[in-house]
Amino acid sequence: MTPFRSHMGAALAEARAAGARGEVPVGAVIVGPDGRIVARAGNRTRELHDPTAHAEILALRAACAELGSQRLPGHDLYVTLEPCPMCAAALASARIARLYYAAADPKSGGVAQGPRIFTHPQCHHVPEVYDGICARDAEALLKEFFAARR
Repeated sequence: MTPFRSHMGAALAEARAAGARGEVPVGAVIVGPDGRIVARAGNRTRELHDPTAHAEILALRAACAELGSQRLPGHDLYVTLEPCPMCAAALASARIARLYYAAADPKSGGVAQGPRIFTHPQCHHVPEVYDGICARDAEALLKEFFAARR
């Protein structure tokens, strides 16, 4: 087994790139069991005119296409913001093994906030969840992005 190494820095880089494109600065990476990043993405909802084009969804789509499978057992997802309910449900469907997220999202989160998707009996897979990794960096990106728009 590969020793643990955080990939939140790569997710933060994707978030910065999303912010530079005028998207809400959220980034995600999916890491395989060997510790290699298999997919990376940042939000593209505005660019693609697609409300489902969240960083997590785009990374899931890319990883599944890369691996030729609709499920990603043994894979980890690093994301800079707590996943919303839609993304949390998609992570469960993809059978992501571990979810690492940076900033909590009291307004729209679906993991530790709001509907807490992974606690529902309809949720057939629950990943291990680790939060607060590089939270200050992710929060600063979000605050700067929204302050510039007010």
